[in-house]
Amino acid sequence: MPASCLLTGSYGSTLRYKSVERMKPIGKHSLLGASGEISDFQEILKYLDELILYDNMWDDGNSLGPKEVHNYLTRVMYNRRNKFNPLWNSLVLGGVKKGEKYLGTVSMIGVNFEDNHVATGFGNHLARPILRQEWHENLSFEDGVKLLEKCMRVLLYRDRSAINKLQ
Repeated sequence: MPASCLLTGSYGSTLRYKSVERMKPIGKHSLLGASGEISDFQEILKYLDELILYDNMWDDGNSLGPKEVHNYLTRVMYNRRNKFNPLWNSLVLGGVKKGEKYLGTVSMIGVNFEDNHVATGFGNHLARPILRQEWHENLSFEDGVKLLEKCMRVLLYRDRSAINKLQ
């Protein structure tokens, strides 16, 4: 999972907020990244806080893994779409539980899938072709970082108002 997100929030065409974090840990096993509306992302985080709190109240030694959180987010996004009040975000959720890796994405209308690499927005159009061509299961950490830098460079070239901060 790409461990970077642009750290900007815009007001119209200006980059007013230059330290917005769009990645948050969820529970013990997952990390959530989002593109789109910051206020809707905050709403999603509120839903997830309630879910994790409810799960922890059982005190049974079990915790939600990335697959369960991804399924929950899929249902939330699809439900809001059906109420004609969608949350304007695309989400990427990754994590590891009991040695099992998981990476999935959910769109604002509840369309979801899991894969070895995912992206949102223009990353789907510009970075995923690079990942499809150059990613393989036995990629070393150094080669993975180089591949991520290549993808981010292509995306930054496309963005006319990018800043030099990544999360």
